[in-house]
Amino acid sequence: MLLQATTATTQSIGAPITAYWPVMIFFVVAVVFPILPIILGRFLRPAKYGKGKMRPYECGIDPTTDAHSRFTVRYYIVAMLFLIFDVETIFLLPWAIIFMGDDFSFTKFALIEMFVFLGILVVGYYYAWRKGALEWA
Repeated sequence: MLLQATTATTQSIGAPITAYWPVMIFFVVAVVFPILPIILGRFLRPAKYGKGKMRPYECGIDPTTDAHSRFTVRYYIVAMLFLIFDVETIFLLPWAIIFMGDDFSFTKFALIEMFVFLGILVVGYYYAWRKGALEWA
């Protein structure tokens, strides 16, 4: 009787290869999804290249220097400060969602933790401001 039950179960499940169909379909979609727009773009775009198209920038402003000019270190410092404060914003959203919870002891700990985090960021912002990292001229 046990042998009959296992045989019936094996027949209803199907071949072992059928378990891989979702993986194969996902693989096909993962390959077709990025390649299809490239192929369609090649056939649908205009093939005309003019003088304006070959310029480094197409914003309407004539470039005054070449495309490989150097930037000052201040540009990169401001970019890093932007990333730091961007990460801060990303960190504040989950904290605010957790802070709305019912457990007051955890929310009190989270509030203190966030004030420590914001304090460190304010000290870093003040340091960058005093060093002149935020001045463009």
